[in-house]
Formats: sequence, C-alpha cells, structure tokens
Amino acid sequence: MLQFLIAVDVTVVNIALPSIGADLGVDGHSLTWVVVGYTITGGGLLMLGGSLGDLLGRSRTLLVGTALFAAASLLAGLAPSFPVLVVARLAQGAGEAIALPAAMATIVLMFPEGPRRSRALSVWAAVASCGLVLGFALSGVITAHLGWRWIFLISVPFTLVVLVAALVLVQADRPASRERARPDLPGALLLTACPLLFAYAAVEAGEPGTSAWVSLAALAGAVLAAAGFVRVESRSPAPLVPPAFFADRARVRANLTTMLLSGSLSTSFLLFTFYLQDRLGIGPLGAGLTMLPLAVALIAASVLVPRLLGGWGARTCVLAGLGAAAGAMTVIAFVAALDAGAAWLLPAMLLIAAGMGFGLVGLQYIAVGGTTDEDAGIASGVQRAADQLGGAGGVAVHVGIGFSPAVHAGDPFLIAAVLAIGGLAVGAVVISRSPATEVQAPAE
Repeated sequence: MLQFLIAVDVTVVNIALPSIGADLGVDGHSLTWVVVGYTITGGGLLMLGGSLGDLLGRSRTLLVGTALFAAASLLAGLAPSFPVLVVARLAQGAGEAIALPAAMATIVLMFPEGPRRSRALSVWAAVASCGLVLGFALSGVITAHLGWRWIFLISVPFTLVVLVAALVLVQADRPASRERARPDLPGALLLTACPLLFAYAAVEAGEPGTSAWVSLAALAGAVLAAAGFVRVESRSPAPLVPPAFFADRARVRANLTTMLLSGSLSTSFLLFTFYLQDRLGIGPLGAGLTMLPLAVALIAASVLVPRLLGGWGARTCVLAGLGAAAGAMTVIAFVAALDAGAAWLLPAMLLIAAGMGFGLVGLQYIAVGGTTDEDAGIASGVQRAADQLGGAGGVAVHVGIGFSPAVHAGDPFLIAAVLAIGGLAVGAVVISRSPATEVQAPAE
C-alpha cells in the first residue's frame, strides 16, 4: 500500500497545480516547486534511507519514514501559504526516501529467491503502475469535488493503515552492530543541496523582485555542493557512491542519460496539465480524464518493452525511447502554437508512454548490467536517484525557464519543449558512445 500511495502522489499533484496556484496566488512558473521539492528530497536522500534501514533495522525505518510521510501529507493539506506547502512537500520526499528502501528490502527478505520473490516484485511493479493510473483519475475527481487540499489529506488515513499493518505483519529485525560504519549523512545532504540550489537558480531566475545575484549565488552554491559531494565521497569510510563506481563508463553514461530523459518526461506531465487547464480552460476533472490514455499506455509499455529487449538490445531501446520523447515534445510545441484542441495531444501522450517504457527500462538494464552482489544495490540506488533528480532538474530548467516572467520572446510551451528536446539530443549522443548492450529476453 505504501508503494501505491507514493505512486499516486507522483501523478495526483499535477492536475491540481492550477487550482493550487489560483487559491494561493502563485503562477505556473513558481508552482514547479510543488513537484521539484518532493522529487529532489526523495531522490537525494534515497540512498541514505537505504543505509538507515541497514543500520537501524528495516522495520523501524519503515515506521519512521511512513510516519513522516503521513505528517507531511497532513501539513500539505492544511498549508496556509505556498511556502508552507513547499516545506511539506520537501518533508514528504524525505519520508519517501526513508520508507521506500526499507519496504522494498522487507519484500525481498520476506520471499525466498525464485518464483515467489519474482511474483512479489512483479506485484510491487504492478501496484506502482496502478497508482500512476489512479493518480490521474483521482486528481481530477478530488480537485473538482473536494478541493486540492484533499489530494494530500486523503493519504493520511491510508498511511495510518500502513503503520498498523507494519506493526502487526512486519517482523522486527535487529539493527546493525555498532561497529558498522555510520551512514554518510554529509554526502546525502550535499547530494540533496546541489539540485535544490540548482533548481532555485533556474526557477527563480528572472522572477520579478529576485536579484540576478541571488540566482548566481544559488548556482555557485550548487557547484560548490557538487564539488563537496565528490570530496566527501572520496574520504568517507562508507560513501553513498564509492568512487570506483564511476570507473564503469557505461553505467555513468546510462545514469546521465536517465537524468536527461526523466527531465523531459516529468516536464511533459506539467505541460499537459498547464495546456489543458490554463490554455484550454478544461476543469480538473476533465483534465484528469483526458490524461487517462497516457496512464493506460504506460502500463501497456511496461508489459511490451521487456519482451523486445532481448531482440533489440538495451541501447537500441534507449534510443527509441529518446526519439519517442523528442517526438512528443515536438507535438506539444505544435499543438500549443496552433491552439489545437485536447484530442490533438493524444499522439504526444502515446509517445511519452513509449519514451518512458523503452527509454527508462533500457537504461535500467544498462545501469545495473554486470553488477555483483557487492555493488548491485549501489547501482540500483544510483539509477533510481538519477531518475528522480533528473526529473526534478528537468522541470526546474524546462518549465522554470520556459514559463519565467522574464521570457517574453515566445510561447512558454515552445520554449520548454525546445529545451527538453535539446536535453534528449545530448542524451542520445551520450548513450550512443556506449558499447551496444544486449540482454536476454525475460523467461516466460
């Protein structure tokens, strides 16, 4: 249920953004913080959450993370102002980062390796997909009939159920011995501070009343945080990302491409929402129903792609995904330029689903390819963090700049789409330099 709630939270917020902006007096440019704040803290602290689970015990960490997520959801639903809402979203991301790795590890350890574990992980993935689909539908219904605050408040009773279930069903495990190295807290804080400062520099650049020096200082802070992270990791006895990890160039290229692709995909969700509601004037319920084909196509892509990986190879699938995402952005730009109706966005939605299915699945295979028992967890954690941080960074750059009040030269949808296509082109060049990676088709 926790995975379901987190998956719902990813999509349920998008449809509600225009209503949040209207109620709290915030424009679309600043509303990106509602999405960016959550994903950055969730991605930046994800690997720290995994370490805390190993050190303090998975059951205890699951309870703490879930409780934090519930408290942050309550604060978001009751937020009296936009800054409080952003703080609540940051706390929600932290709760996810603490709870999700513990929940995943609990499932892995509850089921022995083999068919039972495979089925459990398949159910886990299916629950996430269903959460994404239901998030689109629920967001429109809840926002239209109950108000945007209930998209957060409705999570509270369900997370309380998760807490009770965890207390009853999850067997308490022992914390790690005191001799074990402590989690790399400085590294985790720097890894989170870097994209947060970068996002602030991108989103607030050109905002009326914000000095250019403030944005430049934030950008410089992001660079210093990145440099500090590298330095801390090279000296830490238990680094989040061991320096040797970067010796595998294929993994590095795969994670960089993941960030660029995720940035484009996350941007598309906001562009769909803003176009349907702000440009076409469709209400939250209609916008949520209009985006259901995208959610259904995502499920279809998640089923189809693994069957094609064995024949195509991972790199070819990634290039196909990047091309599909670029095609979707092109469609969005043309639809916005022509002020076309909602039906004309359907090709873009199908292409986004293909881009996510082919691109992210192929990149995951490359990112974890050739791993051993010693580094499989690190490789998976880095890939997941790259996905979330890349999505947040993409939204900050593409939407933050495209919808900035300082940009008056063109349509904001066109500017955001062009920036996203540029990132996808860089990703295609990066992944093309990797050797062709072939994978076996999953067994039936």
